Amino acid sequence: MSSESEVTVWDPFVRLFHWSLASGFFAAYFTEDDWMPVHIWAGYIVFALLVLRLVWGFIGPRPARFADFVKRPQTVLRYLNAVRRRQAERFLGHNPAGGAMILALIILVLVTTISGMALYGADAWLGPLAWLLKNTSEQGIESLETVHEFAAHLSVVLVAIHVFGVIWESLLHHENLVKSMFTGRKRVEAIKADIT
Repeated sequence: MSSESEVTVWDPFVRLFHWSLASGFFAAYFTEDDWMPVHIWAGYIVFALLVLRLVWGFIGPRPARFADFVKRPQTVLRYLNAVRRRQAERFLGHNPAGGAMILALIILVLVTTISGMALYGADAWLGPLAWLLKNTSEQGIESLETVHEFAAHLSVVLVAIHVFGVIWESLLHHENLVKSMFTGRKRVEAIKADIT
């Protein structure tokens, strides 16, 4: 494919954020107990990445901005129905379902990291929230742990749905969306959506 038929969609920050968030989240998810320092630092890195992404969602290039890809629920449902019928429109940036997933993942992983910092402060009296939560009751600590674990597990479910969606859209529109998240480039022209 010639470079004239491609355009840069994903800027370097979005691409670095995407893969760093995935790495940091799974580093935190699969470490604790004997690996607690790795778990904690991975959580801090994930939180910092999310804060930067929130800022970038307002000041970054158009495809990275929330205004470009966060759509009303009705629009998302219409798009999902079109996907089901294999008639979904191709988007250069995030499609409505992808935008909804990005927003859901950002919110859920923020809940995971903030509840983790709260749990660390309440249970170990360490971290940025220790001063606020060091007198938390045992029941409060258990509640924080429940929220933290539930949000982390639900995040993994959403990641699995996200990966399935990327594969489906790649087949539907005959393009490698994973590759585009490495190169930042996507083809300009549309190809009729159809899975054969």
